[in-house]
Amino acid sequence: MTNLRAVVAVRDFRRLFTVRLAGQFADGLLQAALATFVLFSPERQPTAASVAGAFAVLFLPYSLIGPFAGVFLDEWRRRQVLVYANLLRAALVIGVAALVAARNDGLSLAVTVLVVLGVGRFVLAGVAASLPHVVAGPLLVTANALTPTAGTLAAAIGGLIGIGIRALAGGGDTGSVVVLACAVVSYIIAGLVASTLAKDRLGPDEDTVRNSLLGVLQGLGDGFRQLFRHPVAGRAVVVVIVQRIAFGALTVLGLLLIRNTLNASDNPDAALGQFALVTAAAALGALLGAILTPGRVRRMGYVSWTVIAVAQAAPLVIAGMLLGSFGATLWPILIAALSLGFANQSAKVASDTLIQREINDDYLGRVFALFDVAVNVALVLGIIGVAFTSPESGVAPGVVVAVGLLIAANAAWYRSRGRQMSDEGGAQG
Repeated sequence: MTNLRAVVAVRDFRRLFTVRLAGQFADGLLQAALATFVLFSPERQPTAASVAGAFAVLFLPYSLIGPFAGVFLDEWRRRQVLVYANLLRAALVIGVAALVAARNDGLSLAVTVLVVLGVGRFVLAGVAASLPHVVAGPLLVTANALTPTAGTLAAAIGGLIGIGIRALAGGGDTGSVVVLACAVVSYIIAGLVASTLAKDRLGPDEDTVRNSLLGVLQGLGDGFRQLFRHPVAGRAVVVVIVQRIAFGALTVLGLLLIRNTLNASDNPDAALGQFALVTAAAALGALLGAILTPGRVRRMGYVSWTVIAVAQAAPLVIAGMLLGSFGATLWPILIAALSLGFANQSAKVASDTLIQREINDDYLGRVFALFDVAVNVALVLGIIGVAFTSPESGVAPGVVVAVGLLIAANAAWYRSRGRQMSDEGGAQG
């Protein structure tokens, strides 16, 4: 708590922190507007393909652009990046609002949103790279923990407030345009706050080690080779990747089921409220997983706890989704979401720690960069896979059972392979 107060007392950190919060709050508004426009609009009944496309647009920039952002951030003044990138996002979102007002939900909207989110990766990476220039020593650890957590919370709050603003504005496409206008204002605020920092305050310094596009690709290759040479860490990554595929698939099924089966097609607001509850249940499960995993790992070992956390989701996901589908009721789906969120976060926390234990510090950055790409691509693959196998109703018992069996097989595989690991004493973790 003392370090937290000390960090917040640093003026330039507060400015940098505000830039991130305002930008991610705007991201939440943007995502809420797009979700309601594309998936929860009275004029549109979403198909599996449209849901897959919407989620792919939201997640692919984080996968494909993120690793390369640092290349440019080591060449440009980061303060200028934060100023102009936020102002550029504001201008682009004005274009998004114009497309929404014209009821254009085609390729032009998707491309524009991809550019907005891609630019956003530079902002997030720029804030992270700038932190050592405004805080140092033990305060940097606190700053590194505070900024991403608070940013994620700001995005979630932005999404919830966006849904509320849309409702107050009368709903429909007009409501989505109003939410986008609020996002424009928030991006402008982020850019203006960044402009209050001195031009050279955030670096890069003259002695900053420059990378290249080829260097980033080589770094990702180094990360892959490290995981291959350290199979304990490699298997931990595979478990998380498989769970993300399952999560992506069930997200699409749940959304289609809620939007097209559990609610009337002319009542998208009710569907939106129910999907928000499912999202909250998954988030609660993830929170429980994050809280319980460290203690359980110390007592049981990385593999044993991960196997239990993952395995419990298989029957609950199958039962919950099937009961929700054929009983046309929400509560079993909430249980399935809670269970899956718990499984995924437990596996991720345990895997992160295993990677940090097994991989030499010199390679950790490259391994985690590769891990980040793989996890987001896996999510999109799960989403796209369901787009070709699920009906628009979301009632797909075969797909549900297949995903549940995938989760069970993941746990069984990890248990059998995990017998080779030496972590079962648990105290090492």
